[in-house]
Amino acid sequence: LNDNPSHYKITLSGTVKSPKLNFDPPFLMLMPVPLDVKTETAINIIPQDYLRQSQIQVELPEVELEDGDRIYPFSVQFPEGQDIVLSSDSTNKELICHISFRSSRPVSFLGSMFFIDEEGN
Repeated sequence: LNDNPSHYKITLSGTVKSPKLNFDPPFLMLMPVPLDVKTETAINIIPQDYLRQSQIQVELPEVELEDGDRIYPFSVQFPEGQDIVLSSDSTNKELICHISFRSSRPVSFLGSMFFIDEEGN
């Protein structure tokens, strides 16, 4: 600096945070209903550490019935959209997701739904 031969050592440190999604509630149990009647509930998806906009996609489970037929009795809707947005205070806005179930055939199911961002997380 200014032709001064002194050496300066600069040490930088930081923490890398991977984006993640939290859910409220973390588990979902839908009540039994008569055949062909829809049951529905809402969950809050809480994005954390997203530095840019992303969009959530959902992989819905396929359910195999006793006779071997396969159905997709679950559906999801995002009434306010599926975009993860970074707000002016550097936080991510919560997303509301409505999950519903309807089947015209008797079925019981325990499994997972996968919520995936554009980066595959």
